Amino acid sequence: MSNGEIRSIGNGSGEIRYFLERKPVKNLNLRIHCDGTVAVSAAPSVPAAAVDTFVVSHKNRICSARKRFAARAAALPLPKEYIGGESFLILGRQLRLRVEQGVPESADEDGVYLTVRVADPSDFRSREKAVCRFYNELSRRIFGETTAALFPLTEKYGVAMPSIRIRRMRTRWGSCLPEKGMITLNSRLIEMPPVCIEYVILHELCHFVYPNHSRRFYDFITMLMPDWKERKSVLNAFP
Repeated sequence: MSNGEIRSIGNGSGEIRYFLERKPVKNLNLRIHCDGTVAVSAAPSVPAAAVDTFVVSHKNRICSARKRFAARAAALPLPKEYIGGESFLILGRQLRLRVEQGVPESADEDGVYLTVRVADPSDFRSREKAVCRFYNELSRRIFGETTAALFPLTEKYGVAMPSIRIRRMRTRWGSCLPEKGMITLNSRLIEMPPVCIEYVILHELCHFVYPNHSRRFYDFITMLMPDWKERKSVLNAFP
């Protein structure tokens, strides 16, 4: 940081603040970080005024990126507190959490409420574990049943029943390893409507026949699930 300075261009709502770092580079390089901060690297010989002009020339790009990052941050779910009345998404339905005292600890849902029973309702960890346990058990059951129901569609093409792995994934709903006979599903998929879960699982099953996204792959999935594009649109509509 000793080789840099914070500079400001303009004033009021039109002000752009950025960090100018001096380093032996041939060109001016501008970076916009996900928190909205701007950094520019420039050779020591480049006048600060020239760097200011360069930053101003990228004003629209900076504004667009900041809006995009802000919208992305706003769409992220807030950390759960696992308290009564809190909303939870299950199979495309918003349910309200209801916490009750009870042993043995258990959880169930009736289409309106997700009810968890714990020995000490005031204990955050107990509430968190009860909800997570419910999601994990539901995911294993729903994903397993859906895979079993769809498997006959691809079995005739030489596909063996795959094993299912569930884990948190940042950028994909599912993936597969044909050589290991394994499908990995995003743990958040259990929040989506059943039609979306069916689409994702069949998509991965089809990759055991066509391990790519070629025209033949899409022709194949269209033959097996003619409305897959509509299902995908529903999936993409969820944050």
